[in-house]
Amino acid sequence: MAINKNSKIYVAGHTGMVGSAICRNLQSSGFTNIVVRTSSQLDLRDTQKVVRFFQKEKPCYVFFCAGRVGGIKINSEKPAEFLYDNMMMAANVIHQSYLIKVKKLCFLGSSCIYPRECPQPMKEEYLLTGPLEPTNEGYAVAKLAGYKLAYYYARQYGMNTISIMPCNLYGKNDHFDLEKAHVLSSLVKRFVDAVKENKSEVKLWGTGSAKREFMNVDDLAGAVIFLMDKRSDPEIINVGTGTDITIKELALKIAKASGYKGKIIWDKSMPDGMPRKCLDISKFKQLGFAPKISLDDGIGQMISEYRNITTN
Repeated sequence: MAINKNSKIYVAGHTGMVGSAICRNLQSSGFTNIVVRTSSQLDLRDTQKVVRFFQKEKPCYVFFCAGRVGGIKINSEKPAEFLYDNMMMAANVIHQSYLIKVKKLCFLGSSCIYPRECPQPMKEEYLLTGPLEPTNEGYAVAKLAGYKLAYYYARQYGMNTISIMPCNLYGKNDHFDLEKAHVLSSLVKRFVDAVKENKSEVKLWGTGSAKREFMNVDDLAGAVIFLMDKRSDPEIINVGTGTDITIKELALKIAKASGYKGKIIWDKSMPDGMPRKCLDISKFKQLGFAPKISLDDGIGQMISEYRNITTN
């Protein structure tokens, strides 16, 4: 089902990394009727405000990318906020989308919803087969609830929903604040700062042995819009590159690209998170979409972006 270029499209979370990438992709593809609100204009946790917004705007398509996000530190420190905020946002947006009969809703999840000791690579059917990673359980439970809500509204009411589970993401508009940053952007900040401050050593959390799969957010945005057009199954579908790398290997790549030549010290008293997170993307690959941005090129872009931010 091709989306008409004039259809009203609501991108929830358009200021975030994923939402802004989807907006860029839609605009460059010629979509002209994109509706957005900042969190200060519309608090998606507030049911009555969300009701009024949907009654007024009546979007045809909804991309749900909104959420409280952050790295391992803040996730483990504030699980209540991560669970409540993300669950309320998803419940409000999905329910109101159903009530006004949107043509299609896309729910963006996260690979952290898979069990901590999940067989690798992670197939969609492994969901809910074991305990979650404790350090981000609040966020993961909320994302699971959002996916299941979209799924059940499709099954029970015939609502047209798709749910996409991306791998670890990085790219334009990522956080470089260490309280909120994801692993790749936090490593970029640490090594670029170390070069600038002429530091002889950089201390990093964990052992560096954990493995992660990384996809540039602009590749994800292309995949999301592709799937919004091509897919109508409410079951989750994994989206990623299908390859992973240890955090230690990633740190060395970023250190080299940033020009850092000092020591890297691993603080083994701090957690690694899930031992490995690599998605099985067989179903996604069969649909014919392939990422375009290599990890090395993406790291270079992130270093340039952070240097631009810190010099301006």
